[in-house]
Amino acid sequence: MAAVPRRLPVLWGKAALVVAAIAAVSLPAAFAAFLAGQSILSRDHLAVALSQPGVVRAVIGSALYPAVIGLVGLGLGGLVRNAAGGIAALFGMLYGMPLAAGFLPGHWAVEVGRYLPATAGQAVTVVQPDPTLLQPWTGFGVLCLFAAASLGLAAARMRRGDA
Repeated sequence: MAAVPRRLPVLWGKAALVVAAIAAVSLPAAFAAFLAGQSILSRDHLAVALSQPGVVRAVIGSALYPAVIGLVGLGLGGLVRNAAGGIAALFGMLYGMPLAAGFLPGHWAVEVGRYLPATAGQAVTVVQPDPTLLQPWTGFGVLCLFAAASLGLAAARMRRGDA
């Protein structure tokens, strides 16, 4: 019984490491990709400045999105207690759920689809918000709720043990 509580600090340590590692790589990569894209677009006078509305949010959101997706994956892996199962569950959540939502009748597909983790989180990565998506930070908040739920369920499973 004493070994079970020790697993929770490991989960939170892994969560902190996942966010730090992904953010450390994706934030400079997002800015580098933006600057590289702007150098290409400026040739045709299509460049946008970082000072324009929504641009900094979209660049930073492009770095935050994979970090939170990593947390969702960590939580799913801890929940199913299997790395391959966690990866399969994450891919099912990111790609299978939107496909399944597409089969819903009428406007339900759009309404349900906007609250799915991939679609909701991607709202923070675009400069001009899509009217069919949630507002940028609202969508990111929904993605964070998915991460909190998966980590919370994984923590509950670890606290409960392997019964």
